[in-house]
Amino acid sequence: MLQEGAHGRWTVSSSEDSAEDNSDSEKPSTSSLPSALHSEASGPQYPCSEARRAAHKRKASPIKFTDTHLNAQTPPAEKQRPGQEGLGWCLSSSDEEPEDRGKRVCKETLKEEKCDAPGEQLQSHCKDERSKIEKAEDYNEASREPQDTWDLLSGGNPFGFFLTKVRGIEQSYNCGALHIKDILSPLFGTLVSSAQFNYCIDVAWLVRQYPEEYRKKPLLIVHGEKRESKAELLAQARPFENISFCQAKLDIAFGTHHTKMMLLLYEEGLRVVIHTSNLIAEDWHQKTQGIWLSPLYPRLPQGSSDSAGESETHFKSDLISYLMAYSSPVLKEWIDLIQEHDLSETRVYLLGSTPGRYQGIDKEKWGHLRLRKLLKEHASPIPAQESWPVVGQFSSIGSLGADGSKWLCSEFQESLVAAGRGVTALLKCDVPMHLVYPTVNNVRQSLEGYPAGGSLPYSIQTAQKQLWLHSYFHKWSAEVSGRSHAMPHIKTYMRPSHDFKKIAWFLVTSANLSKAAWGALEKNGTQLMIRSYELGVLFLPSAFGLDSGYFHVKGNLLSESKDPATSFPVPFDLPPEQYGSKDQPWIWNIPHTSAPDTHGNMWVPS
Repeated sequence: MLQEGAHGRWTVSSSEDSAEDNSDSEKPSTSSLPSALHSEASGPQYPCSEARRAAHKRKASPIKFTDTHLNAQTPPAEKQRPGQEGLGWCLSSSDEEPEDRGKRVCKETLKEEKCDAPGEQLQSHCKDERSKIEKAEDYNEASREPQDTWDLLSGGNPFGFFLTKVRGIEQSYNCGALHIKDILSPLFGTLVSSAQFNYCIDVAWLVRQYPEEYRKKPLLIVHGEKRESKAELLAQARPFENISFCQAKLDIAFGTHHTKMMLLLYEEGLRVVIHTSNLIAEDWHQKTQGIWLSPLYPRLPQGSSDSAGESETHFKSDLISYLMAYSSPVLKEWIDLIQEHDLSETRVYLLGSTPGRYQGIDKEKWGHLRLRKLLKEHASPIPAQESWPVVGQFSSIGSLGADGSKWLCSEFQESLVAAGRGVTALLKCDVPMHLVYPTVNNVRQSLEGYPAGGSLPYSIQTAQKQLWLHSYFHKWSAEVSGRSHAMPHIKTYMRPSHDFKKIAWFLVTSANLSKAAWGALEKNGTQLMIRSYELGVLFLPSAFGLDSGYFHVKGNLLSESKDPATSFPVPFDLPPEQYGSKDQPWIWNIPHTSAPDTHGNMWVPS
């Protein structure tokens, strides 16, 4: 079947048809493990998406742009057909079925990573990879300056919104950014115990991020693994007696535990961290990631009422409700600990998704209907705001239907354009929508090169069914934060003014552009179905004492910027630039061989 659109042309087997709307999430694989030869080479021990597995393989065994053996190394199913290069992508009918894509358990840790084939040359690739990772950890250790960290904690960031440090960019753009070792530093508190909620977890790496004196403190890992991948995760933790696990129930097919949160209990109090990074080295190295860091929450006096320590944003009760949705006795201890602390200084709203089918008042507890409710109740009306555009920025895209009316430009956009009480929303077609997703050239020219695309798992099978979507796409550009070449794994949504100098609200979340993450209405709009766990925080001007109804957009994210303290640090450039006629969205599971990346390599994902 030949497909053609404004941003490319490709062919795909007609047998590639999946009704599943979460095909590009990092979902568990139902396929068998790779052959022994390839499993030794394909990547880390922790469960990871098929796209990330391909990235690991290409890092360990890169195919140089000048490699004359490309034809010998590229299986027929994934070769570009003659005459199509530069126009689009082609797959033969032998392409993998959807169930063969997704999360797989990879047999070797990064520390012990083996190569694709025997030979000294490939062994040297592996040594190089290990060396790079060790150097990166050394770099992040050396780049942490206690005084900077203390300044961050002492009120230099009124929003608690941070980016992660990126190796390879101008160092001034890392001032005010955080590495995971910063977050777990004793400067943030004297750790008693912690809980890590995440999707992709390298246990040994995670333990190394804690200060040595905290590495034996109780650590709870909340995950969504099942069967073989669960066994592999538990096996990773066997050397660590202090680690326990909580398995999130995933009763709806293709759901994932995608939430990324830390609960940090200190002698001095409690801290909540909601972020966008997996607990693996690559996600804290050369990607653009977001973090919300709570204030240090003090313990309430003994005998305080259940309603004590609540914030105006109801963050405490919403966080407890989110944790209760796991229905796990293991989390009861953390629910009780949160209840015992004073969260009243929180200024953000919690916005989560939990798997289920919701009706009645429960329908507005989660997903995009939760966003709609918060905006209606707490967004301040602004003259002409009803026609302000919406911006969505994400790292993966699910199947959204045959056209915009199926979900994106109907129920989802209706939630994004919701406004305060008394505001009449315009017809949705009158509200511009800008979707920011990296182009092939964005990935090719990135710090990581093509392997950065392993964290951008938009598949050809999904893309070819929704060519209409690509007209909404805008390039990734982040000169404002020095991160144009650090590919985004952050997910953000906002409502800017027409001149892009103000925003009515800002959301940082784990939720990509998919129905599985945000929910989809069923039964004639009476029921919301959500497949996955997601978590984010919503920034509204009213919660920060601004009566204007908007934040100014910070013009420069450098710490010496002269913007007002209440200017919001949007992490990428506004207005976003629409795709040009030659731009193509990054598709992970097809070859990109027409030009080399920043390391002189091509992308052949097999």
